[in-house]
Amino acid sequence: MEKRRKTTIAGTDIEEVKRLNARSGLTYNEAKLVLAQSYREKTRTK
Repeated sequence: MEKRRKTTIAGTDIEEVKRLNARSGLTYNEAKLVLAQSYREKTRTK
């Protein structure tokens, strides 16, 4: 039995997109948190 790939109407491989997203780095909210913490540390020392 052949395993069928899940694709969008346009033919995008959904599992491949999920795999690439997992390796892509920080999420938007994680990046905001890092920037906020960095800013807070810089403003405290002044």
